[in-house]
Amino acid sequence: MGAQRSRKRSERGGTRAAAPAPSAAMELLPRSPGEFGSARYWERFFRQRGKRPFEWYGAFPELCPVLQKYVRPRDKVLVVGCGNSELSEQMYDMGMCEDIVNIDISDAVIRQMQERSGSKRPKMSYLLMDMLQMDFPDAHFQVVLDKGTLDAILINEEEATLAKVDKMFAEISRVLQVGGRYLCVSLAQAHVLKKAVEYFSQEDWVVRVHQVAGTGDKQQFVLPVFVYVMTKFRKIPGSALQILEICPEEQDKPMRVESAEQLVAAVKDRQHYALLCSQLSKTPCGEQVSLDLCDKESGKPRYTLHVVDSPLVKSSRDNHFAIFIIPQGRETEWLFGTEEGRRQLAASAGFRRLVTVALHREQHYEGMAGIQAELSGKVMELAPPGLPARQQVPFLSVGGDIGVRVVQHRDTSPLSGEYVVEDVKGDGTCYFRRLIFLCNRNVVQSEARLLAPMPLPGQKKRRKDKKKPSPPEPPAAIDKSYLCCEHHKAMVAGLCLLGDPNPLPGAVLAVLVVGLGGGSLPLFVHDYFSQASVAVVEIDPSMLEVATRWFGFSEGDRMKVHISDGLDYVAKLAAEAPAQCDAIMFDVDSKDLTVGMSCPPPAFVEKPFLQKVKTILKPEGVFVLNLVCRDAQLKESVLATLKEVFPLLYMRRIEGEVNEILFCQPSPEGRRDPKELGTRAGVLEGALQQTGHPWDSSYVLADMLQAIEIL
Repeated sequence: MGAQRSRKRSERGGTRAAAPAPSAAMELLPRSPGEFGSARYWERFFRQRGKRPFEWYGAFPELCPVLQKYVRPRDKVLVVGCGNSELSEQMYDMGMCEDIVNIDISDAVIRQMQERSGSKRPKMSYLLMDMLQMDFPDAHFQVVLDKGTLDAILINEEEATLAKVDKMFAEISRVLQVGGRYLCVSLAQAHVLKKAVEYFSQEDWVVRVHQVAGTGDKQQFVLPVFVYVMTKFRKIPGSALQILEICPEEQDKPMRVESAEQLVAAVKDRQHYALLCSQLSKTPCGEQVSLDLCDKESGKPRYTLHVVDSPLVKSSRDNHFAIFIIPQGRETEWLFGTEEGRRQLAASAGFRRLVTVALHREQHYEGMAGIQAELSGKVMELAPPGLPARQQVPFLSVGGDIGVRVVQHRDTSPLSGEYVVEDVKGDGTCYFRRLIFLCNRNVVQSEARLLAPMPLPGQKKRRKDKKKPSPPEPPAAIDKSYLCCEHHKAMVAGLCLLGDPNPLPGAVLAVLVVGLGGGSLPLFVHDYFSQASVAVVEIDPSMLEVATRWFGFSEGDRMKVHISDGLDYVAKLAAEAPAQCDAIMFDVDSKDLTVGMSCPPPAFVEKPFLQKVKTILKPEGVFVLNLVCRDAQLKESVLATLKEVFPLLYMRRIEGEVNEILFCQPSPEGRRDPKELGTRAGVLEGALQQTGHPWDSSYVLADMLQAIEIL
């Protein structure tokens, strides 16, 4: 109800000519929303307003493209609740239609309009009549046009109001011919749209909703205007067919929806977007704003936009606004995938407002030029206040391209849900293979670097083709020497807690890893610790297949995978014999996204289970846990429980990520300070480099432990 009143005030306030005294102006507004349906109110309104045309919303130039689709020159048109709007006159004058009958319950406005149009438009008439009880015969009109009248009547959902609206709809239905159209111009409040859609769809009418294209005038009415088009069909007894469609302003082709609820939701999305654009055009946004732009055909997200304002950036003519296209596959990186990262990106780019654009894997894109052409109009709706007219807005990216993403495999697991294996291009010439669970598509579950193919001996480089090159195919071989995940590097570094690190790569070790994923962590331990026996526990058999087929994983004498729940497997080992494992590593995600801890599942950090973990760990062993917990209270509880079970506890936070790696030992006697741990990690790294396997110089194990905390 409040929105209805404020809407009226906005329309009146936008009129410039001859404003009455403040008290009279206030009298133009209803004392209560119920007066919108009162003949006495409208009589007083038009007497006080005088001859100035009153348009609530929907100027003729905006409505014309929609009206032209449904009003033909020979149609007989009825306009209900005409008021002193210029709509009928403009339709008449431009030749859209001449046989127009206008009715209203205000005697003052009918006399005013007869005087204004009588001699100029002889085929158009104005009649004093109540649309709830019209004098016209049945099936008399091809079109009934309503501009704001339904909105004015349906101000609440009380029984008396709904009965009045039912009467209005019944009368409109009676005077329309079969094949006729009821065109209702509305702001589409949810209860108004729902009532209209439900009433007419139950009568077997086809219901279509058009969004009216705005003029781009920032001073115009904020809420978007819609036209409901209800086309009358003969009712077929027993028919349950509903045809409900929406036509967004950018396209003519209607989109079919399944229910009134879906139609209301689609309209609500567009209303929220319009309010957001209005807000962003007036003031800088304190918090980052996120929205999805969907594919017109499928309705699936095509672009995800984040609007980031940097008020500290000094303003100049050319740095108001820019668009940054995130290369495909890199949207999960810290710089692009976190609020802090995007804030840093915007500040370093030097623009007061930056809109980052992430591309979705299900969609096809025609290069940077294609994306720019597709987005140019839409992103300008998100422009900041003060953008100079006709300002060129730059589109930025890393290296000027949109990246490469090749989906190699897509499947659904009964336990993990839908997932994809995809190859993406990183910085420079590197490619990476990723496993992503689509229930949490912004998190990379597993990642491996791909080896660049080596040219055959004597093979010459091909001459450059002058034609536009197609995107290169990613290489297929996995680089098993490279740990992509920072938390995996920290977990490996933590093995220096196992006694003297120098001979460790050749020592006999029993390692238990819970959580397989792509298998890069157990593979690295197997390959670089030549005498280590690695047991991997994985609950989802699909993941073993994925790791084997797509990530170069394989079992052998020293590598065994057990398809089991980690809880059950640890309990079984604890029942068999104590002190079996030198190292236990938990890197297992939770499928329950409602909990504030995504790794591990809460049952893995309950005290009775942790005591079983301690039972199977050797006295000088180490338990390494990857903890991802956004709930501060829950994290405190987890750490307190760990301290109760393990007297010695170290923690390493992974910079730029939520991950925290916990190193737990059963005895406090082996305590070492961070400096000593850094030294030991450096010694372990030197020993690992002597194993005959390639070593990537980009990570330094000593760095992994120098920032460690003792809890």
